[in-house]
Amino acid sequence: MPMTTSNRTALVTGGGSGMGRATSHRLARDGMAVGVLDIAGPSAEGVAKEINEAGGRALAVRADVSNTAEVTAAAAQLRTAFGPVTVLVNNAAIEEFCPFSDITEESWDRHIDVNLKGIYIVTRAVLPDMMVAGWGRIINISALGAQISTPNMSHYYASKGAVISLTRALAAELGAKGITVNSISPGFIDTPMARRAIAGSKFQVPHEQILASYPIPRMGKAEEIAAACAFFASDEAGYITAQLLGVNGGAAV
Repeated sequence: MPMTTSNRTALVTGGGSGMGRATSHRLARDGMAVGVLDIAGPSAEGVAKEINEAGGRALAVRADVSNTAEVTAAAAQLRTAFGPVTVLVNNAAIEEFCPFSDITEESWDRHIDVNLKGIYIVTRAVLPDMMVAGWGRIINISALGAQISTPNMSHYYASKGAVISLTRALAAELGAKGITVNSISPGFIDTPMARRAIAGSKFQVPHEQILASYPIPRMGKAEEIAAACAFFASDEAGYITAQLLGVNGGAAV
């Protein structure tokens, strides 16, 4: 049985691939109308087409989450198509493997702009809908590396660690308004981004060795992240806020 009702509209950023794609499909199956937002317009359009052809309701919206004007326009487009947005999954992110001493200021700023400021911009764009409704779900995607130490991704992990703090701060501020704010910390998930890192030998040890150290020694599935998002988006999760849920095979607690 779906955990959500059919009269809600969700926005999933980074919805064109990987965890965002899986989450868009899951929320649509649970009865929501879904805005599939991605900087890659064709990818968003492909996911929206898949959902619509499967009998769901989806709209592709193209935006760079670090661009206020683009996000505002995308939110307005989604609102016009399906109504107020009361579920938000802040999933869009970029990553780079680079020693700290080699990280350029431009790269540092871009990671903060997309991975952290993007959450600020997108949340601000849809929060008024939730405030009017007196009900809302905000789900922010962090990262395992924000909880444990791994090298060569300081800018990425700094931005993702800040997502956890922002989640808790927003939860404290918005709980009395009927809006919950939670974070999901994915582990080693089988996504195009992870596959590119494996193919480029970006890890200090073979990825099989990393996975073998986990209590559940395998890569996670994008659908497992989507399931966690669906739970946090549901009515059943109404008394859960400010939480960090690790979906990581036991790699961190």
